[in-house]
Amino acid sequence: MKVPHSLENVDRDDVVVRTFEYEDGSVIAVDFGNSAADISMDILGSTAIIVADGEQYEFELPPEASDVSAQNGVLTIKE
Repeated sequence: MKVPHSLENVDRDDVVVRTFEYEDGSVIAVDFGNSAADISMDILGSTAIIVADGEQYEFELPPEASDVSAQNGVLTIKE
C-alpha cells in the first residue's frame, strides 16, 4: 500500500510516516508527535480529513485501505 502523496511531504519536522509490510497486508502509521495527542478524524467517502495540533491534512485513502483509526497522536491505515 502506498503512502498518500500529501502525507509523504508533511511540512512538520516532528511528523513521522512509516510503512510496515506483513504477509497478510500492510500498515501505514503517521505519528503526529507529542503535541498532537488528540487527533480529529473524518472520513468522507474515500477522503480522509485529519486535524492534528491545529493543522488540517486532507488526502485520498489508498484503495486497499480497510481500516483507518487514530489514537494517541498516531493515525493508522490498515490494508
